[in-house]
Amino acid sequence: MKSSKNIVFLGMMGSGKSSIGFLISKKLKLDFFDVDKCIEDKLGMKISNIFKIKGEKFFRELEEKLTLDILKKKQIIVALGGGAFINNNIRNEVINNHISFWLKLNSDLLIKRIKNSTKRPLVLNASNIELRNMIKNRSKYYAEALFKINCNNKTKTEIMNKIIDKYENIQTNN
Repeated sequence: MKSSKNIVFLGMMGSGKSSIGFLISKKLKLDFFDVDKCIEDKLGMKISNIFKIKGEKFFRELEEKLTLDILKKKQIIVALGGGAFINNNIRNEVINNHISFWLKLNSDLLIKRIKNSTKRPLVLNASNIELRNMIKNRSKYYAEALFKINCNNKTKTEIMNKIIDKYENIQTNN
């Protein structure tokens, strides 16, 4: 039996939330929602352009509304944007009503993945020190997830299998 609780992935940009979420959605035959992609589809523009044209405040307000709407659905998989879990309303909803997984990578690997990414406006011109500080600050929030998945030196398949094992354990213990 599947849980009515949603599986929610959180973590830094570049941690693999979208790709892992998509793979698991196929494996478990559940619908997948990538919040950043939903925002882009809704506005018809890339996140980087939304930040540039409308600003971060506009983006964060839309992100909150759209995320909370998506989380009302049942038996889905959701990949949050990297900064979404910092939002109190989103974090409380996820912690209290869903099964959350923090995809955790070491700072060096994250920085390598995200540094100077044109599709990630918050890190486009950030120094390594600024990126490390962002990772450290956000990690305090991410640590509130139900499960922490160490993704260092693991393949997508290994990560996926570990998450599915934990998810199925919850099912059998409820």
